[in-house]
This record gives sequence, structure tokens and C-alpha cells, in this order.
Amino acid sequence: MVGNYKVITLCGSTKFKDEFMEAQKKLTLKGNIVISVGLFGHADGEFNTIITEDIKIMLDDMHKRKIDMCDEIFVINKDGYIGSSTKSEIKYAEITGKKINYLENK
Repeated sequence: MVGNYKVITLCGSTKFKDEFMEAQKKLTLKGNIVISVGLFGHADGEFNTIITEDIKIMLDDMHKRKIDMCDEIFVINKDGYIGSSTKSEIKYAEITGKKINYLENK
């Protein structure tokens, strides 16, 4: 398996920081290269302080570029929650032919 790694981008609400970290660890230990979010705006309380509308637009676009780089996405859908940004990322992954897996069965 050395040298042949699948690339997985994590998607989901940044309020699920613990779940992101756990998924990143598990997927990495299974031999995947994991791309995650750059910050946890909701979990860390930054959405009302440093994240302006322009930064939100940039972060959403950057995450789609991360999806471009991956083989599949892994959706952190704790308690079935999928917000509007994540829905947009799932739709983008579908359009670009990426495999989609979920933390919790839909």
C-alpha cells in the first residue's frame, strides 16, 4: 500500500470539530491522505468575529478546490446535519464525479 494513497477531503459543518479530528485520524491511519478545513469558525466562535462575508466566500471556494484535488469526500453529518455549504460541496463532488461517503448513514 505504500505510495498508493487515496486522497479524501472532509466536508461538514465546522461546529463538529471533534468529529473532524476523529475522522481525520481514522482515515489517515487507514492509509489515506486527508484534506480538512483550515479553521473551525463555528466551533471556535470565529464566525461572528474574524469571518466576514468575503472570507466566507473565499473559504467556500477554497474547499471546492480541495475537492478538485481529492478522490472522494467524507461528509461529517453528525446527527444527520448537513448545512447549506456542505450541501453545496456534496453537489459539487457529485458534478465532478467524486465518490461520497458519510460519517452517519443517510
